[in-house]
Amino acid sequence: MSNSIYRVPPAVNEPIFSFAPGTQERTSLQKKLVEMSAETVDIPIIIGGKEIRTGNTENCVMPHNHQHVLGSYHKAGPKEIQMAIDSSLNARKTWAEMPWEARVAIFKKMAALLQGPYRDIINAATMLGQSKNAFQAEIDAACELIDFFNFNCEYVQQIYAEQPPHSPDGMWNQVEYRGLEGFVFAVTPFNFTSIAANLPTAPALMGNSVIWKPASSSVYSGYFLMKLFKEAGLPDGVINFVPGSGAQVGDPVLESEHLAGIHFTGSTAVFQGMWKKVGENIHNYKTYPRIVGETGGKDFILAHKSSDVKGLATAMVRGA
Repeated sequence: MSNSIYRVPPAVNEPIFSFAPGTQERTSLQKKLVEMSAETVDIPIIIGGKEIRTGNTENCVMPHNHQHVLGSYHKAGPKEIQMAIDSSLNARKTWAEMPWEARVAIFKKMAALLQGPYRDIINAATMLGQSKNAFQAEIDAACELIDFFNFNCEYVQQIYAEQPPHSPDGMWNQVEYRGLEGFVFAVTPFNFTSIAANLPTAPALMGNSVIWKPASSSVYSGYFLMKLFKEAGLPDGVINFVPGSGAQVGDPVLESEHLAGIHFTGSTAVFQGMWKKVGENIHNYKTYPRIVGETGGKDFILAHKSSDVKGLATAMVRGA
């Protein structure tokens, strides 16, 4: 047993590489892009650490070159969904009972791997599969995700340190935090690799097990994220990677009595459909599912009267 009170190393924002001509990071990333674009990857469903291939596949193509197939991914059906639910439930207890600092150590390792050998891999996967340029991929897939891992570890310590400020005479008020009694369903978007990784990993860090359904157009980068999680030491079954069509995966998951939470980023319409489905099945659940959703927000721009209107319009179109 440990009688220590641990302090997580303070998080700092990850510096952004410039990829300027002649820099080492530019040369390294260009080499990785050539290497990965020359491969065709067979992407399995990953449940309980095991690779599952259904034969029902769909291609991952470059959005900027539809003739270039990066790989194909296997789509989950009812059998695989039930396997993922069972795997999540089996992994939950052991993972939740792991000391919080041990869970944090795994996520600090994820950050270190992404700062090092996985930086080029995840950046290149995001560029090839989601059409981002080097700088866009760097601020998203590398820096923001490294920050998610590091800052989330610090937030865990802050949350667990929150205790009742007062105890009456003869009593000692204490709060113990524990994971949800079931699994969390993480449904992630196509446009940000960092969000795609954060939605399943944030609840996992807090002791939950997760079924992760990536967007069909970002399965490619998601597969390499699963490799990163595995190498960092995340136990099998804590995050189960289940690509597939929205309804075929979502409907049986949302109908499961063990659904304990939803972590979602995507369209307003899809989220409203999920919330409605939860309401219709509320009598089936063992606990009330916690629902967290980020939906269709749009940027707004305030333009000063002195601005170059033509230039601003061009920038807005490019930004969109």
